[in-house]
Amino acid sequence: MPHTERGMAIGLFGGSFNPPHQGHVLVAEIALRRLGLDQLWWMVTPGNPLKNHNGLAPLSQRLALCEQIAEDPRIKITAFERELGSSYTANTLAHVKRLNPHVHFVWVMGADNLKSFHHWQNWEKIATTFPIAVIDRPGATLSYLSSKMAHSFGYARVDESDAGVLWKKKAPAWTFIHGPRSTLSSTALREKPVLKD
Repeated sequence: MPHTERGMAIGLFGGSFNPPHQGHVLVAEIALRRLGLDQLWWMVTPGNPLKNHNGLAPLSQRLALCEQIAEDPRIKITAFERELGSSYTANTLAHVKRLNPHVHFVWVMGADNLKSFHHWQNWEKIATTFPIAVIDRPGATLSYLSSKMAHSFGYARVDESDAGVLWKKKAPAWTFIHGPRSTLSSTALREKPVLKD
């Protein structure tokens, strides 16, 4: 786990990063700027429990690619879920909170994940562990209107104009951040045919 200092505001951005791409970098830039974060941890998962692991590149390869693409020194590439022996976000966040009681964390997720968020194990526990920042993604701008999470925690929504102080709020608290969107996706990049000479 990266080094932290008391009072820091840190974003947690989990995913397979299979492969990482400029869309991930864009989400990171938006999160760092709009949320006023000191750091953003890319938590590269050994494997998403909700996804098929066929075609999942080795963790070491995905970590190396993340290191190459994430140029901002505030972005920290991590894979501590491997040591936890669990890929469930609720367990990971509870572990992070236990080890860093002096830090303010925000869970950062793409809006494309909001629609299926209620299928995640203990999703309500996730929503009550740390504030959540949902970053706009192509085709998912209106997902917050229909998602179960948005309906269940509608009372805890923070206006986007207050995103910079989201990390100060006690969970549950969440906001939807609009901004530039990248059409890149890891799935599309994996399915792209390789051109040969």
